[in-house]
Parts: sequence; C-alpha cells; structure tokens
Amino acid sequence: MEIFHVTQDTIIPPPFFGAVVAMGNFDAVHKGHQSLLTIARAHAQELKKPFGIITFEPHPRAFFRPQDPAFRITPYNLKLDRLKESGADVVFVFAFNDALAHCTADDFVTKYLQKNLGLTTCIVGADFHFGHERKGSAATLIHHGINCVTVDLVKDTNGGVYAASRIRGLLQSGLMMEANDLLGWQWEIRGEVIKGDQRGRKIGFPTANMRLGETLHPGFGVYAGKVKIKGEEKDYLAAINIGIRPMFESKIPLLEAHLLDFHGDLYGQELRVCPLIKLRGEAKYPDLEALIAQIEKDCAATRDFFAQNP
Repeated sequence: MEIFHVTQDTIIPPPFFGAVVAMGNFDAVHKGHQSLLTIARAHAQELKKPFGIITFEPHPRAFFRPQDPAFRITPYNLKLDRLKESGADVVFVFAFNDALAHCTADDFVTKYLQKNLGLTTCIVGADFHFGHERKGSAATLIHHGINCVTVDLVKDTNGGVYAASRIRGLLQSGLMMEANDLLGWQWEIRGEVIKGDQRGRKIGFPTANMRLGETLHPGFGVYAGKVKIKGEEKDYLAAINIGIRPMFESKIPLLEAHLLDFHGDLYGQELRVCPLIKLRGEAKYPDLEALIAQIEKDCAATRDFFAQNP
C-alpha cells in the first residue's frame, strides 16, 4: 500500500492518478467503515482502477479543538495499519492545516480532488461533510461531475449505528468486548516503554510503562489483556493498569502492563497492548502489603480469564 501526504502542490504519479477512492476521517475503522471500504474496493475492481482512500491528519477535531481530552481510537499509525487491511492500493493523507480548514468545498474538489488526484469516482458515508464550515457533501461532488456513491450508515442487529462516538463511549466505560464487537478487531494501545519509578519492580511485579498520548483514555482500572512486543509474534498475557494510580497520585494517566511469564528489559521498545476485559476499577490501598495482595489477585484473574477464553 502506497501512502502520499497531499498538499495543493502534490503531484500524484500516473499509476494512482484517477483512483477510485473512499473518503473520510476513518477514526476507528469500525465495521461501518469496513463496509464502505468494501464497496469502494468493488467499484475500483469493476472499473479496473486502483483502490484508494482519502483521510485527514491530524483529525479535524484535534485541529479545531486542541484543548479537548485525547479522543483518538486509532492514532495515525494504527489507523494506517487498519486501512491496509481493506486491501487499498494507496492512501492519500491530506494535511489538515489552516489552509485546508478554510478551503471551500468547491475549491477542495477542483484544486485537490480533481486537479491533484484526477478523481472521477468517490465513495462516502451518508453523514460525510467536508470543506469550510462543513458545507460540502455528496451533492457537491456530483455537482462537479464526480460519480459519488453514498453509503447508508450501517446498523448492528439491535439497530444501533456503527459510529466512532459510540465506540468511544464504550471504551471510556471499560466495556472492551462490546467495543471490539463494533470495531470488528481487538482495540489496542501502542507506545514506547518509558522508564517509570520502578515501584513495580521493587515489589515483585515489574511493569512496562507507556504514555497514552493522543490515544483515547479508556475507563481507568485494571484489565486482563495481551501484549505484543514489536518484532515478535508471541502474545504475552498481562495484567494492565490504566489510570493515575491513586496510591501514588500520578499527574498524567499511564498504562502499566505486567507481562506474565516474561523476563527481560523492555525500555525503549514499542508495545501493542490489548486490554480485553476490565477486572476492577482503580483503588487506593492502606499499605504496600494490601496492594501486593490485590496485584496477585489481578494476575490470577488474568490467568483465569484466558483459561476460559483461550
């Protein structure tokens, strides 16, 4: 999959000029997005053209509301990996900056989509809007001669719409299984292991510490989950704490993963952490002995969960 970072001056090489594209922010790349991407791929195959995806970075919400709490379900690299699963030949990443934010919908179509990308066929969701003040829609694309296919919002068996906002709510409530069911894949948090205060090591439960960065903060608490070390195929079972550690009052929420049956140094390595089920909320304990006893229970509960869900 080729990736092009697009500005108004970007020249797209002939093999990808005129690709059939799906366009959207695609945070979460959930089942609804996947349905839209499948339709776009089918159109590309029928027209014998490359299958492309247009997305925007940073997410427009982050541009317009930079003080908002972290909300990304899929930060950039994770989003690209999920989009790759769609079988796309090319992804066009538009830099969402001041110029693009103030670009009218008509100018975006003529100066970027038609001139830069040679776009003639586009697939969008029914609720997709673009351009200054979100005035652009499928009708705008059609007005400029682009064959625009609008895909209705996809609903689950209970009639609920697959939507990033719905998934965010589930993750923030610690309902990982329900969120993963809407995603169609196991949500993960990626990051580099940083050096912490080494309290876990001192009490016999060393942890790999990661900042959450722009990743949405799930419900604080302890989870049973899996951890993959970049470059390795193996999944390690882990008891994962996400939050502010009430006993030690961290100012910034952290992810701390205690990998069961792992011995080694993880500092500086990139991890992919999948919290799969919330075991309990965060709590403050009267002393270290009580904390250690609880961590032992958390590790046992993690093993029990995977014994029942291999």
